[in-house]
Amino acid sequence: MHDMSRLTTGISGLDQILAGGFIAGASYIIQGQPGAGKTILSNQIAFSHLRDGGKVLYVTLLAESHERLFQALDVLDFFDRSKLGNDITYVSVFQTLRDEGLDAVVKLLRRETKRQGATLLVFDGLLNARDRAETDFDVKTFVAEIQGQAAFVGCSVLFLTSSSVKEISPEHTMVDGVVELTDTLAGVRSVRQIQIRKSRGSKAIGGLHEFEISDGGITVYPRLEALADPAIAALEPATGRVGSGLAELDALLGGGIPRGSVTLIAGPTGGGKTTLGLHFLSQSSADEPGLHFGFFETPHRLYAKARSLGIALPASGSPELTLHWTSLSDNILDKLGDQLLGQVQKLGIKRLFIDGFGGFERAAHHRPRLIEFFASLVDRLRALSVTTLATWEIRELVGTDVTAPARDLSAILDNMILLRQVEEDHRLVRSISVQKVRDGNFDSAAHLIEFAEGGLAIGASLHHELASPSVDPIDG
Repeated sequence: MHDMSRLTTGISGLDQILAGGFIAGASYIIQGQPGAGKTILSNQIAFSHLRDGGKVLYVTLLAESHERLFQALDVLDFFDRSKLGNDITYVSVFQTLRDEGLDAVVKLLRRETKRQGATLLVFDGLLNARDRAETDFDVKTFVAEIQGQAAFVGCSVLFLTSSSVKEISPEHTMVDGVVELTDTLAGVRSVRQIQIRKSRGSKAIGGLHEFEISDGGITVYPRLEALADPAIAALEPATGRVGSGLAELDALLGGGIPRGSVTLIAGPTGGGKTTLGLHFLSQSSADEPGLHFGFFETPHRLYAKARSLGIALPASGSPELTLHWTSLSDNILDKLGDQLLGQVQKLGIKRLFIDGFGGFERAAHHRPRLIEFFASLVDRLRALSVTTLATWEIRELVGTDVTAPARDLSAILDNMILLRQVEEDHRLVRSISVQKVRDGNFDSAAHLIEFAEGGLAIGASLHHELASPSVDPIDG
C-alpha cells in the first residue's frame, strides 16, 4: 500500500489505529450516541490541526449560541479562545437549513470554505441534514457537493452524526471512513470505546479500542496485542543470570534468574510473594534500575514493609528504584500496559516487579483477551531485556491442591515459582518450589520458607523437615 499524505489527529493512539491519521483531503463520518465524545474529539482534532499550521471551518446546526459550546470546551487543555475567529471559525447554519434548505447550506459552505482558506471542515449535524432531505438521493447529493468543494480546495472533511453505521445510511457509502464512538456499561462501570468501521485506502487497526476523556481531552489506548511488532521475532534473547536477592532461591533456580526472562510467582495471600519481589528489587542499581508496578500496596507501605523485614531498598526518590502504584478503581487494561511499558522505556528499567497480574485481570472487562494481552506484554519486556517477576494470587489459602493460574498463562511465561501453605501438627508450614525454568536446570523440590530477620529464609528440602519444621537456610 502506497504512503498517502496524512492529517494527523494529535491523539497518538488514534493516529496509531488510523495507520498515521486521516487521509488528507478525504472525508470521514464520526458517529456515536449523544455524550459519546464526538464534539470533544472533533474539536481536539481541529485545535491540533491549528498547531500544525492549518485553518479550520467548524459548522454546526445548533439553534443556541456557540458560547455554550465554548463554555463546555473551556475546561479542556487543548481549547484556546485566542484562536477563535482567526485560525478557527465557528458558523451556525441552523437558520439557513430551516429557512432555505440543503442547497443553501451547500452554497454557504462553499463560500465560507473558500473565504476562510479552510484546510479542515467539521460539519456537526449530519443527522439533522439527513432529516431535512426528502430522499436518499438528496442526502447523497448534499454529501457529494460538500466533498467535491472541499477536495477542490484541498480540505479534509469530518461529518459528525448521532446515527449508527448499522443503519446503512446512504452517506456511509460515500465517505472514505467511518469512526464510531460508544459509551456502554460493563457491569457497573462505563466503558468508552472507539472503532474504525470503515477506512478506504488505509490499513487501519480494526476492532474495539478503549479511550478516556480527561482535562487533556480524549486519549485512545489501542489494544496492545493489535500493535504487532515483527522486529521482536528477530531479536536475540538476553543471556546470563541475575540475582533474585536470595542466594538460596538463586541456587534452586540453577544459578539465578535468566536475564530478560519473565517469572511468575504464584501463591496465596500472605505466602511471601511481595516479599520475594522486595528481595529482587533490593538488588536494583544504577546499572540495573528497578521498578515496582503494583496495585495493592502504596510506596509508603512498601518501604515500611521492607524496613520491618530488614530488606534494604534503594532510598526513596533514588533513580535506582521507582515505585509506581495504581489504585484498582476503574482502570483501562491497555492504559495500564501503556503506562508500564512507558515507565520501563523512559527509566531504562532492567528489574521489574509486577504485583500483580490480578490488577490487569480486574481491568479487563473482556477477559478472553487476557492471554493475548499478557503474551504481547511479556514479548515487549523480553525485547527490552527486562528481567521481570510478576505475582499471581491463587485462591487456596491452605492446602496441597493448587488451582493453576489463568488458563494458558503459564505457557507464555519463562519461569514459575510456587508458594504454598499447609497445616502440619496445627502449625502453618510455608513452602517454595520452582516449577519451571525455560531451557535450564533447576531444583524442583519443595523447600521450607519462613519470614525471618532480613526477609525470607529458605530451608532445606521439605520432606526432610516436616517432622521438625524449623527453617535452616541452605548454603547458597
